[in-house]
Amino acid sequence: MSISFESALGIHESALRFRTQRAEVLANNIANADTPHFKARDLDFSSVLAEQAEKASKGTFQATLTNARHIAAEGTGMLDESLKYRIPFQPSIDQNTVDLQQEQASYTENSVQFQASFTLLNSKFKGLVNALRGE
Repeated sequence: MSISFESALGIHESALRFRTQRAEVLANNIANADTPHFKARDLDFSSVLAEQAEKASKGTFQATLTNARHIAAEGTGMLDESLKYRIPFQPSIDQNTVDLQQEQASYTENSVQFQASFTLLNSKFKGLVNALRGE
């Protein structure tokens, strides 16, 4: 009898990947808070969820590049259609759309959600280990 990690772990692996990518985008926004003409971006969770559900229903796979000479598969990353420009609450003189307080709050919220997803994934792994040990 084989164990399917995809069915055993559920959506938690994808949630961690999403949270990691969102942290990178938010950190980039924070780093460019003083850059003139920089446009803040963010990942849209509902777009990512719909994209992942569509991939799951079609039975498509996620290709991984293991060599620099491989041809990249199109449409396999989470950042395809879900990376959106953030609309600023108030315009700035230098046309930078980063609101530092909003970005820091979003980053903190994302960190808490990452930790929650990681904890759930960790408990899934502990359950699998206990099942393998027969406990």
